[in-house]
Amino acid sequence: MRFSVLILCLLFIQSCSGRPYVVDHLDSNQSITPHKIAITNHGWHTGIVLSAQDAVEIMPFLLEKFGEAPFIEFGWGDRGFYQAQDITIGLALQAILWPTDSVVHVVAVYSNPEVYFAGSQVFELELTNSQLKSLRQFISNSFFHDSNERVVKTVKGVYGHSQFYQGEGTYHLFNTCNTWTAKGLKSAGFDLSIRMKQTSGSVMKYLMKNCQNPPKVCPRS
Repeated sequence: MRFSVLILCLLFIQSCSGRPYVVDHLDSNQSITPHKIAITNHGWHTGIVLSAQDAVEIMPFLLEKFGEAPFIEFGWGDRGFYQAQDITIGLALQAILWPTDSVVHVVAVYSNPEVYFAGSQVFELELTNSQLKSLRQFISNSFFHDSNERVVKTVKGVYGHSQFYQGEGTYHLFNTCNTWTAKGLKSAGFDLSIRMKQTSGSVMKYLMKNCQNPPKVCPRS
């Protein structure tokens, strides 16, 4: 009986809203431009790095706190687990097995991402104008906005010069931090399925298998 209830709960979770949603990508410019991004893999969690200039054009609220950095890293995840000072089994199970509130983690990156995150796996990519436009819109949509259209800060971030913000959407087994990164790539027009992208390894495996080097350009859908 308990097992049946668990299965029903998991099926319910899978059918829940998948906010933030993938942004429809309209490819109006196929040419490669100097717009470079990076996907970071910190072991269990992936993030997306944009140049600060590209980020603040659509998210000007970042300028005051992060404008001096040349790059900005974004991550999305479970509010309780991501912000916790001490990680517990209870927090991990709650994040995985039931929809929970989300946050966006924003980090100032003061040098080339491959140098700044020397202890992590970093995969750099080149985007067209239209790819960057839809990716930035997806990231912007990942922030919760209050009735006055303002973002909501929560607590200080977990490393470096960083900050948490209230996120849009709920975190669960089928909508993880790595699913979020896959949604960002999908929004940018990359030809990948966001299903079964719950782990950082699944995201990085796609990049390593499908993106040419150099330049690292993923196939577009």
